[in-house]
Amino acid sequence: MAFVDVDEKWMAKALQLAERGLYTTSPNPRVGCVIVRDGVCVGEGWHHQAGTPHAEVHALRMAADLAQGATAYVTLEPCSHFGRTPPCADALITAGVKRVVAAMTDPNPLVAGQGLARLAAAGIEVSVGVLQAPAMQLNRGFVSRMTRKKPWVTLKIAASLDGKTALKNGESQWITGPAARQDVHQLRARHCAIMTGSGTVIADNPQLTVRNFSTTRQPKRVVIDNDLKTSAAAKIYQQQEFAQTYLYTTNQSETQQHTFVNQGVKVIALPATAEQRVDLSQVLEHLASEGINEVMVEAGATLNAVLLQSGLIDEVVLYLAPTFLGDSAKGLFAGIDLTTLTQQYRFSLADIRLLGQDLRLTLTPATVSASLT
Repeated sequence: MAFVDVDEKWMAKALQLAERGLYTTSPNPRVGCVIVRDGVCVGEGWHHQAGTPHAEVHALRMAADLAQGATAYVTLEPCSHFGRTPPCADALITAGVKRVVAAMTDPNPLVAGQGLARLAAAGIEVSVGVLQAPAMQLNRGFVSRMTRKKPWVTLKIAASLDGKTALKNGESQWITGPAARQDVHQLRARHCAIMTGSGTVIADNPQLTVRNFSTTRQPKRVVIDNDLKTSAAAKIYQQQEFAQTYLYTTNQSETQQHTFVNQGVKVIALPATAEQRVDLSQVLEHLASEGINEVMVEAGATLNAVLLQSGLIDEVVLYLAPTFLGDSAKGLFAGIDLTTLTQQYRFSLADIRLLGQDLRLTLTPATVSASLT
């Protein structure tokens, strides 16, 4: 369907409003709404966080009686079901809007076109698809969880120009500069969970929390520890009231699990794969069932390699420092031994920018669904 420039203009404004929820709406999608009457914006709003009024409600409250006969621009199909809040489709009908323009249909099976159908049945003109691509990009994690039953997975790596992440002895702090490290905390803040492996917990003892960046919530922390080799005293298992940790293991010993459970850690024991490790596909499915839309991986070469070989990476954010660490330093992916270039893992360059003296490359694999990027 073709849309006139004015539709794109107002939808672009609605998308800007939706972006304000980039760090706060999880597990809900980021949504913005603009109410326009006679070419003038009379109401606007965005969804702040789960359990609070949706974008349409904020916009309608601002518009008040001026919503009568107006057009509502919404970045996501208005909901048609009772969740924590009443259906937004009903609110738009009650307000008397004459037209609703949605950027995309809601992939949530509880909605999935029903909101638009309810509006149309009430005699409201409905259009869908204007600026759909950026709308889907904004909520790619939510779309992934609803359609693929797994979160969007971003692999973050900091490396030297020769592709090394640490010295042979494990020293890695710091390869990149302050601007890149600050950017990582901002990237963490927009994700629902940060995943790492037991090797990183043992070697670096990271907290994996958002620091030096204002946020109203901390992402969940996820540890993949096949044999429960990590210490319950590690930083990542502390302050559970501040940032919850999920620990995935194949170790079925309730006695060993109890040490972590006592600290408030959520331990999930899964059957071992043929390689005697945690099935990462099952981990992602479980995280999706917990309402996790986006997972950021900050791990070592072993976990990185398993994710790559399993085809579970949706995006790579690679911070490259203008330095060389030499042949004996640790690489990005461990144990991958290709014998022909036809086996290579090819990515597309989606974005490149300079952060201080470091480069940040954003890459997407060819296998990622075009509908989510």
